[in-house]
Amino acid sequence: MTRRIVIIQGHPDPDPSRYCRALAEAYAQGAKAAGHEVTMIDLAALDFPLLRKQEDFLHGSMPRELEPAKEAILRAEHLVFVFPLWLGTMPALLKGFLEQVMRPGVAFAYGKSGFPETLLKGRSARIIVTMGMPAFFYRWWFLGHGLRGMRRNILKFVGLGPVRETLFGMIEAVGDEKRRKWLDQMRRLGGWAT
Repeated sequence: MTRRIVIIQGHPDPDPSRYCRALAEAYAQGAKAAGHEVTMIDLAALDFPLLRKQEDFLHGSMPRELEPAKEAILRAEHLVFVFPLWLGTMPALLKGFLEQVMRPGVAFAYGKSGFPETLLKGRSARIIVTMGMPAFFYRWWFLGHGLRGMRRNILKFVGLGPVRETLFGMIEAVGDEKRRKWLDQMRRLGGWAT
């Protein structure tokens, strides 16, 4: 069964040598080889404003530059987020993007009961993160707080699930062989669309 996959490349640096870009491309290769439909959204290539007022979040219009991304997300069956860990969480560019596209009326709606209604049910997600520290240390010592917040307060809030995580630690210290194995792992996950 083929799926519609959206890969959101969340590294703010457009430098093609960034390893996040290689991970996203490997995932896309595996997905395409398995017959899945893949859309790539490169946040470093987009120019959009940050939200500064609650009124804009609730009732403002989405920037035209983000309309194709919004439409791709609404069509998607599986979302993949690839980014480096910065200050324990996602880079600000990715957070700003999510604030723009996960708006009321798009990703959730305020219900009459006071509880929000999720609008992105039936879609799964994978978070892929690179970091300088060992991944187990981030999970154990820091309790993976930034990823937990993203998973619970953003992705699950709008109905995405299951949400899986793949963490790559010590990214600057590992050798080429380890990086090749990680890329192979991404191709496999892309083929499985998980």
